[in-house]
Amino acid sequence: MTATSEAQKPAEDGAQFSIQKVYIKDLSFEAPNTPQMFTEQWAPHIDLHLQSKAAQLEETVHEIVLTVTVTAKLGEKTAYLVEVQQAGIFTLQGFAPQDLARTLGSFCPNILFPFAREAVAELVSKGGFPQLLLTPVNFDAIYAHMQKQGADKEVEH
Repeated sequence: MTATSEAQKPAEDGAQFSIQKVYIKDLSFEAPNTPQMFTEQWAPHIDLHLQSKAAQLEETVHEIVLTVTVTAKLGEKTAYLVEVQQAGIFTLQGFAPQDLARTLGSFCPNILFPFAREAVAELVSKGGFPQLLLTPVNFDAIYAHMQKQGADKEVEH
């Protein structure tokens, strides 16, 4: 049995998960200070920002958009700016609300990140810069942190 068919099988608790489509929704690459940047010693400061958004398309169908923004600077000059919106359409059925939120906020971005990482690496290389391989991201920890921040804000009010 393939991994895809395993993922689409009902879990023991009756929850079902499947990937309908993975695609690039938007991407951009800017290198505002080329060709001068190519003569500089390459020791950039890399800034990485991640954002994930979920939208319900149908009762059990959701679109997740993972936005990965990478800015590389040499001193005050921007060498390049890459932004990739990697999206996926997922079917989730039979999940408890808490499990659904965690799946949309952590599990789905984990699936999308390798695709976004590949797109970033390819754009940076095609832009004439040394390859950039983003390190893996712990979306479970990010989701837990965001949940804790939300709970803390609710307590403060």
